[in-house]
Amino acid sequence: MSRLKDQYKNEIMDAMTKKFGYKNVMEIPKIDKIVINMGVGEAKENAKAMEAAVADMETITGQKAIVTKAKKSIANFKLREGLAIGCKTTLRGEKMYEFLDRLVNLALPRVRDFHGVNPNSFDGRGNYALGIKEQIIFPEIEYDKVDKVRGMDIIVVTTARTDEEARELLRLFGMPFEK
Repeated sequence: MSRLKDQYKNEIMDAMTKKFGYKNVMEIPKIDKIVINMGVGEAKENAKAMEAAVADMETITGQKAIVTKAKKSIANFKLREGLAIGCKTTLRGEKMYEFLDRLVNLALPRVRDFHGVNPNSFDGRGNYALGIKEQIIFPEIEYDKVDKVRGMDIIVVTTARTDEEARELLRLFGMPFEK
């Protein structure tokens, strides 16, 4: 079992109960899943770009990535329906906690001029969205083998009802919010 999951079971549940006064253990918010999405716009001209993005995603997450396809045709973007335009992975359970641990303790501190993540990127229902500009901040990615620097979106889905509960939950997990 991962260190973060053990920590959640003990310290985080206690701290959340003290702060919000939950009566039942099932009320305490937890992280449901983490969705990682990578848009690959240049895939419409270069099929190898999609393969490289999928390989990077699978290396970072340790799980198979799904290729996402365009739902509509948009002439201005030279986009046809069914064209591969990105990839995504949904992490749950053990891999989710392991990824969150690596994100918070290894990847985010490697970002240049890092002052913390935006504390206002919640959606109103307790889910947090985080954009990363380059995949090379993850230690699994070898800088020499990267064909192009790509960004990704990381969405942390929680069972929290409010943004305040979710912010406190992520803070207890070690998410470095800006002051």
